Amino acid sequence: MFYTYILFSEKSHKFYFGSANDLQKRLKLHNSGRVFSTKPYMPWKLVWYSGFSTESEARNFEQYLKTGSGKSFAYKRLIPVVLAKDFLSGRKGSPKSKKV
Repeated sequence: MFYTYILFSEKSHKFYFGSANDLQKRLKLHNSGRVFSTKPYMPWKLVWYSGFSTESEARNFEQYLKTGSGKSFAYKRLIPVVLAKDFLSGRKGSPKSKKV
């Protein structure tokens, strides 16, 4: 099983889109500071994931989520609850400057 996932940084209020074959191990790597691109924004919280039968399906969906339309889809359909909680905790703007 291969996974595409979305992480949320409560420190920086950023989302990270990734894929992995061992989701638990990958999340531990992100939160231990061993992933260069996510180290400054630790700690990370897993907010969404989906399983795929092949690595190429998982990577293709990850790449889609990193596009403008993919981010729009994710913010609207996959993570609206996280965004709403983030606004309730004091965030002033959203990724597209829309209020949820």
